[in-house]
Order: sequence, then structure tokens, then C-alpha cells
Amino acid sequence: MSAPVDTEDRQPSAAQPSLRAAPTVSRRRRALRPYILVVPAVLLCVGVLYPFVLGVSYTFFDFSATNPEPDFIGFDNFANILSSDAFWNSARVTGLFALAATAVETVLGIGVALLLNRSSLIGRIFERALIAPLMVAPILAAIMWRLFLLPEVGWVRPIAESVGIGNYTGTDSPVGAFAWSVVVDTWIFTPFVAIIALAGLRSLPRSPFEAAAVDGAGWWLTFRRLTLPMIWPYVLVAVIFRLMDNLKMFDVIFGLTTGGPGNATTTLQISAYLDAISYARYSQGLTHMILLWALVFLTLMILVRYLRRVQNRAAGV
Repeated sequence: MSAPVDTEDRQPSAAQPSLRAAPTVSRRRRALRPYILVVPAVLLCVGVLYPFVLGVSYTFFDFSATNPEPDFIGFDNFANILSSDAFWNSARVTGLFALAATAVETVLGIGVALLLNRSSLIGRIFERALIAPLMVAPILAAIMWRLFLLPEVGWVRPIAESVGIGNYTGTDSPVGAFAWSVVVDTWIFTPFVAIIALAGLRSLPRSPFEAAAVDGAGWWLTFRRLTLPMIWPYVLVAVIFRLMDNLKMFDVIFGLTTGGPGNATTTLQISAYLDAISYARYSQGLTHMILLWALVFLTLMILVRYLRRVQNRAAGV
């Protein structure tokens, strides 16, 4: 027969400390906690919105270095800029540069990602070296390329002459300045597209490609029917980032050509810089920036809506 069980409460010994009750939080502190947590977000919004609202308000005045006490002029700045040929030339250059650079970077980025997706020692080495251009500040890369492209002492001229190009002018001609701006931007930012496309390639399932190989599908058919549609959401994310950045590109073009020769590479960003900084016409420079912001915002809304449809289609929604 077993010994009786002691049902009396046992006191905790010195070796076994008793559990302490959780500290109580006052009702006032619990009520203030949500407001304390939202303070960083409010400060961030104020830090972003205040300069933006202030800049928009300046577009309705004739504020400049020669007029420190500006008068309210309404929409005259917008009317003057939208009616000028220089603005529409800058808008044309901005659009052409953004479309050309984004298209070249996307095509080359997908091609590089396809090459790096193969498991090989060379592919792994190039994968590590791929991010080298991204580690260089764009303005420094532009200045470096500007020295390379000099017709007198740059190393590109001997290469051009060796392949039969005798009238090499570098960035001194309008066509050359625009083309080299696209080349330099492509050299810097193609790795960004390649990295995102490579991430998409490595996330794809293998079974559809094995089935295509069994059916005898060629490389091009497999890429066009399987690979590209499956990685298109990833590529579209890279396109959105690069197109938005190219629409407001400043450092690469300004460091390479300073907007010249003439106005061949004068984008909206460079026009705003010249008006606000070089000519000290602050209101006109800010008007350029607000118009550029509207262009970027509308383009972003269209692309994000298209991206949402692509993602829903890929998810079968």
C-alpha cells in the first residue's frame, strides 16, 4: 500500500525562488503607447511633405536672386515653361533617354542573368564581379568615362580608329553625347537588372522545363513560352525602378556632357538645375521639378497597375 500524498501547499525553498508577478502597466501608459509608436512615421511624413509643399508654393511666385521679395503670380510660371520650346526639347530628351536606357539595360540584364544561371566556375566568378559597377558612385563613373571618351587623350579613340572609325568625336557631337550617355548608364545599372532577373530565374520550378525538354522544345521556344513569362514579374519590377530613375537622371548625364553640346542632352532635371542654381531663378527651377514629378508619378501609377495585373495573372487570380 502506497504512502499517503501530502496535499498541503509547500513553501518555496531558498534554492527555488518564487515566480514574480509581471509588472503592471498603468492605464495612461497603455493609452499613450499607440501615439508614441506613430511618432517616427509622423516625423518622416512631415520631413517629406513639408519641403514638397513649400516647393509647390514657390511655383506660384516669381522668387529669384534678383527678386528676394517675390509677388504672387499664380500659374504664370507653368504657362511660361509649358509654352517654351526649351521645355519640350528637355521633355523629349528625357523621354528618349529613359526609354532607350531602360530598354538596353533590360535586354542586356536578362541576357547576363541567363548566362549566370548556368552552374559553372566562370559564372560564379562573374556573379561576384557583377556588382562592381554598382559600387561606384554614378557621378564618379560619369567623370571617369568622360576622361576615357576625350577625343584628344582618351583611350576610346585608338579603339575607334582601329575598327575604321576615323571621325571619332566622343561626346562633342549631339548624337555621340546622347549615345554615350545611354552607354554609361547601361554600364552602371545593367547589373541591377541582371541581379533581379537572376533571382527570378533561380526561383522557377524545374518540372515545366523538364517536360519541355522531353517534348523536344528548342531553347528559343522554351525561353519565349516558359522562361520569359515566368520571370516577367521580376523583370517588370526592375523595369519600373530603372525607368523611374532614368526619367529623373541627373548625375550621369551632367557628369558626362553637362547637358551639351547645346541642348542635346539637357533633360528636365538639368533644366531645373540650370534655372534654380546657375541662373538663380528659383521659382522656374521648382516649376520644372514639379512638372517632372507629375510625369514620374503618372508613369509610376500606370506601371504599378500593370505590375499588379501581371502578378494576379501569374498567381491565377
